[in-house]
This record gives sequence, structure tokens and C-alpha cells, in this order.
Amino acid sequence: MTAPALGLTAETVETVPSYVRDAWWTPDVPDGEDAATAGRRTPIRDASTGEVMAAVSADGLDLAAVVAHGRTVGQRELGKLTFHQRALKLKELAQYLSGRREELYAISACSGATLSDSKVDIDGGIGVLFTFGSKGRRELPNSQVVIDGPAEALSRDGSFVGEHIYTRIPGVAVQINAFNFPVWGMLEKLAPAFIAGVPSIVKPATPTGYVAAAMVRLIIGSGILPAGSLQLISGSARNLLDELDYRDLVAFTGSAGTAKTLKSHPNVVSGGVRFTSETDSLNAAILGPDVVPGSAEFAAYIASVVTEMTSKAGQKCTSIRRAIVPETVRRDVVDAIGAALRKRVVVGDPRADGVTMGALTSLDQLAEVRSAVETMIAAGGTLAYGNLAAPAVIHADGSVGPSADGAFMSPVLLDWDNAQAPEVHSLEAFGPVASVVGYESANGDVSEAIRLAALGGGSLVATVCTNDPAVAQELVTGIAAHHGRVLLLNREDARSSTGHGSPVPHLVHGGPGRAGGGEELGGVRSVYHHMQRTAVQGSPNMLTAITGVWHTGADRNFGAGDAAGEHPFRKSLSELRIGDAFASRLRQVSLEDITAFANTTGDTFYAHTNQEAAAANPFFPGIVAHGYLLLSWAAGLFVDPEPGPVLANYGLENLRFITPVAAGDSFRVTLTAKQITPRETDEYGEVRWDAILHNQNDEIVATYDVLTLVAKE
Repeated sequence: MTAPALGLTAETVETVPSYVRDAWWTPDVPDGEDAATAGRRTPIRDASTGEVMAAVSADGLDLAAVVAHGRTVGQRELGKLTFHQRALKLKELAQYLSGRREELYAISACSGATLSDSKVDIDGGIGVLFTFGSKGRRELPNSQVVIDGPAEALSRDGSFVGEHIYTRIPGVAVQINAFNFPVWGMLEKLAPAFIAGVPSIVKPATPTGYVAAAMVRLIIGSGILPAGSLQLISGSARNLLDELDYRDLVAFTGSAGTAKTLKSHPNVVSGGVRFTSETDSLNAAILGPDVVPGSAEFAAYIASVVTEMTSKAGQKCTSIRRAIVPETVRRDVVDAIGAALRKRVVVGDPRADGVTMGALTSLDQLAEVRSAVETMIAAGGTLAYGNLAAPAVIHADGSVGPSADGAFMSPVLLDWDNAQAPEVHSLEAFGPVASVVGYESANGDVSEAIRLAALGGGSLVATVCTNDPAVAQELVTGIAAHHGRVLLLNREDARSSTGHGSPVPHLVHGGPGRAGGGEELGGVRSVYHHMQRTAVQGSPNMLTAITGVWHTGADRNFGAGDAAGEHPFRKSLSELRIGDAFASRLRQVSLEDITAFANTTGDTFYAHTNQEAAAANPFFPGIVAHGYLLLSWAAGLFVDPEPGPVLANYGLENLRFITPVAAGDSFRVTLTAKQITPRETDEYGEVRWDAILHNQNDEIVATYDVLTLVAKE
């Protein structure tokens, strides 16, 4: 079997390369020693045929130099880019990879993944790049510092203020990934780290590391990413944490046992290395007591369980392991799942036509899953579907028969009379295995279902399948603290839902307790995970300089030095500076103006039309001007009418009305360039203006931000 992107063949077994210090690297092989059998090299086998495809080793790799390269070259080159520029590179990379997926599918098939499985991994990973490429530009400033929350006044005169800011951590992000998603698992960690400006050192799991290496080869071949921003270690890196300190971050996906070992490393315990993990998870799917056989919810529930059992041969950290259903329909659920498995599942080599479920990743993995199932059967689980014997499979040539060298197994469904059996809530068989347990649901009670779900000790995801809003509310509020994500499944979203086992890059992925206690993805939240939040205290001018956002009390530039200076709306983006400002004249508001506005708009609220009622209101001195009248007139006070650099006003934000304006009062507006955000791909950018209205007594009437689009030149 040839894996074209890596050049791996059965005839000439090669070592899967690492990519470090901006060059490809493989260990030296002593004369006369074969790469596949050398003692320091681990052979990698095709999951379906058992054929040796490659070898893996990082023997002799200078890990200290790898880390140092990320901290120096990677930090320097990423530091030259803003959030928007990094985001555009991810979008460009996603577009580049989208045209090269077919060669990755061919390699992925060697891991036992069907084409559908490979698309979840590869297309899903590329989709993460697209998402972060978009969200990075829409939700982050075109700069290198992010403000977290409003400024805090720390002195009465406003000369001393506080602010929270995010800046990138100064080290590397070490990303240790699991074997089941070699591409998606890598890219979902790489994308937020890259947006944040933190170099990544990727350490894939050995059994499928060749798939990750093929993706890295494409990424590096694109020439899109800056030097030092991505490094790949293929093979063991047991001493990697020895080289890390408080500047660095480790993101781990894998077993709870390995996570515990890594978390106990001195550099994590006392050296300040940031550590997050995603580990074991006995995810549940809860069927509401309102759902009956034949309903849309029942069909959706069965389809979800079957999909999660068989996708990636059940080798997903998000797979459904426990189907928690009303005891009254437990037998119906077991029968329906069995019937669906019998109809849909064809086990075999994923390169053969008609195969819907491939092999497990390795024979070692197969042995572990079988052992776990045997333990669960001994604890009281009954085989309701499937068995542990080697199944007859479809081979790549189309023949059907047993496979002694492939890591194949039948889907296994276990039925439990004892829903409290500890093994069903503590033992994860990481393969095509699920258990069905019942809960008592007299009069719609779901308290036992909540308790059973919590016995998992913390999970990545749960599904709640119900069409009763009250049941949904009780179940979700009851289990939310035990889960990182909850999918609500009913007839309304059964077709549109991304599914129980599909984390999306917009939302956090992780879970408490045995699931690791970490969070990955989550849109911009995961970008912040790679940054340090720091409280900064100082004068408004200093905070303006640090953040690139004008702060109240900082200097303003009125052009010629007074309110009659150059109007900032006459300045292009290249000319405009933070703090450029305009101050209008006063405009008086008459009772006739208020009445006319009320009549023409239909807003005849009594505070604008009835003197006696308005005066009785504790907030008003009598008839007052409409807030939106003041905003409209304020625009007339500051807008420069002639064509110029300002292309459009596209909204306002953070509006607050503070002091009412009565008939006979006057008001004025002060406009200050607050934030300037050039668009990398367009000939214009956004300008956020601080707008503040004062009355004739210099009392604040209203505050808000005006948003405009301004030409760059």
C-alpha cells in the first residue's frame, strides 16, 4: 500500500519525519539497520492489513533546541503580525488545503478510517481554520493587544484608571494529540494558538502520526505560515516537559492516566507551565420520558446512538457510551439500536466499496477494547448486539472473510439490568461499544436520569432528547455542571444539528472531572487561553498608548487647537489618529421641536407630550426631548456633509441616556476617534468614535460609540 504524500511503501519502510527548526528531520539509521526493525524505532502498521508502512522515532532530537526555536524565531515572526493578519493566513491556508484533501484521504484510510471518517477529521480540521480565519477578523482588533472589559476609574479626577488587557504568552504551545483525530485534533489546537501569536510544537500520537505528518508537509509546502510558528515531533518526546517553564503551555488530549503523569511533572506542579487536558469521557444520551417509539424524537435518538457507535469505529472522545432511557422503553431502545446496526453496518477495509465501518487504529487498541467489554460483561452487562469474535470483513480486493492481521471488531451493544453497576459508569471501552441503562420515570420524573449521568464523573458532552421544554429545562440544569457541552435533540433540529459527537469551533470543547477539566476551541475564548490577562494601571494617556484605544480623560486633538479646527471626517484612515476630535456648538431644543418629532414618528409617550404626567415621573422635570431626537440632531451637529473619506455610518453601540433634556435646554456633542481598525483586504477600515452629549450646564446627557467606514487614502 502506497501513501503518496509521505512516500511510504511496504517495500522501503521510511521513518516518519519530524519538522523542527524550519527543516525536515529524521534520526540517523546505523549502517545495516532497517528503519522498521531498529530497536529505537516503532513500526507503524496498516490498521486493516497489518502491513508495516513506516517507522517512528525521535531518537537524537534536540528538544531544547526545538523549544528555543519556537520561543525565538517563532515568537519574533508571529509578533510581526496583527490578529487580523494571522487570521488571514489561516484562511489562506484553509483554501490551500481544501484543494489537496484527496491525498490525505488516501493516507487516512491506512488508519482504518472510512471516507466519511476521514472527512470528519480532515474536512473538519480545515473547517476549523476557516472559522478562526473569520472570527479572528470579526471579533478581535487589528492589533496585538486585546482589552478585557471597560476601564475602571481609580481616582476622583479621572487621572488614574485601570484596565485589563490580554497579550500573548512569550513561550510555546506544546500540543499533544490523540490517535483518533490526527488532523482535526492538531488543527483545533493550532488555530487559536496561531491567532494569539504563540508558536506551536505538535506531538501527534504514534499510531496515526503519519497522517498528521502528511498534513504538516502540505502546510509547510504552502509557504503560508511564518518561520518557527509550527514544529512537528514524530515519535517519543518523553523529556519535552523538561524544557518548558512558566512561559509555555501544554494542551493534552489522551488518556486520564497519561494526563495524570504529565500534570505531576515538576515543571507543571511548581514551574508554572500552563496545562490543560481532555481525557476520558463516558458521555451519555438521555431520552426524555415524553419520547415514545414511533415519534420523531425516538428515531433521532436511535440514529444518534448508532452514528456515535460506528463513526471512527467508536474511537471518539465524544462518542455515546451510555444510553440512559426510561425503563419503560429500554427494551424498545435496545431492539431499535440492534436493528439499525444490523441494517447499516458493514465492517471492512475502508478502501473497499460498501464498507461503512473500518478497523480500529491498531491491534493493541483492539485488545484493550475487547478486554474492557469482557470486564463489563462479567459485571452484569448482557450482549444485546454483536460479539467479541473476529468478524468476517470485506477486504480491499472485495473478498469477504476473516482478517487475522486487521484490527476489526463488530459493534457491541450492552444491556444492563442494574443501572447502578459501577463498571458502566467508570469503564470506557474506546471502540464501537455502548451500554443501555434504564431509569424510573414515573409521572415524568427525571431525577434518576440526572443522577445516572452524573455518575460518569464529568463528561465532554451529553445529549438530551426530548420535545418537552419543561423536561429539557430540568435535565439540562441538572446535568450542565457535569458536562462541557449539552446537545438538545428534538424534531426541530434533528436534521440541522451537527450531532452529539461533533464539537464546533465556535463553542468550547472540554469537560470537568474525568474529562480533564480543560477547554479547547470556543472561538475567541480559546485564543485568550494562549494569552495572559494583565491589570494595567496608569493615566488615560498611558493606557491609550498601550491599548491603541482612546480612554476618557486622554488628550484630544482638535486640529488647530480649538473647536474650529480641521474636522476629523476630512481625514483618511492613513491621516486620522487616535484622539482626533470635533466639538460642536450648542443647539437649543424647543417644545415645538419635541411635539413635531412626537407627531411625525408616532412616539407620543407621555414624557414627551403631557406636562403634568411627565412632571409626576421621578425621572423627568416635565416634558423632555426624545433620546432619538437628540441622537438625530447630534448627527447633524457633527456630520461633515461633503463627499470625503467617511464612506458610511454603519451603527452605534453602548448607548446610554443619562440626563434628560427639557424644552428650552441646549446640548452639544464631542466626537473623538476612539479606535482605528484598518481592513487588511479592503481599501477602507472601521473607525469607532466616542460620542458624548453635554447640556448647557456641562452635564452628560448621553454617551455612545459611532461606527463609521473610512477610506484608507
